Amino acid sequence: MDIWERLYERARAEYRPQEVTPFIYAHHVVCALESENGEIFTGFCIESCSGVLNLCAERVAALNMYVNSGQTKIKRLIAFRDAPPSGGGSGMPCGACREFLYQLDEANESMEIMVDYEKRETVTLKELLPGWWGKEGRSEQA
Repeated sequence: MDIWERLYERARAEYRPQEVTPFIYAHHVVCALESENGEIFTGFCIESCSGVLNLCAERVAALNMYVNSGQTKIKRLIAFRDAPPSGGGSGMPCGACREFLYQLDEANESMEIMVDYEKRETVTLKELLPGWWGKEGRSEQA
């Protein structure tokens, strides 16, 4: 079993869509990530009536990693709904997640994000968010 299968299986175990309350829906998007030291952390999406309160699976997994281990660097990430990513943009983190992952640790720009599970096609965070604004002015401040 390769690392992507392990990540997929751990994330898939979180997939169980449920209406938590009449206002909150959860577990319909899932994520697993591999941290720098090889540990796997999972997360699931939590949506509410107020979009500003939503938490994406990717951010929940990254927060679980940080809260439970203090780590900030991610090697690999897979996210999906009811089936693994199959190309065409499926499995891509939203803009807020991309920004959060970059801000969590700039080294995450080289993390692999699964694009097509069957083909094992990945993309890096840097490819998804080229020219990240957080690098501006760094050399002047250092």
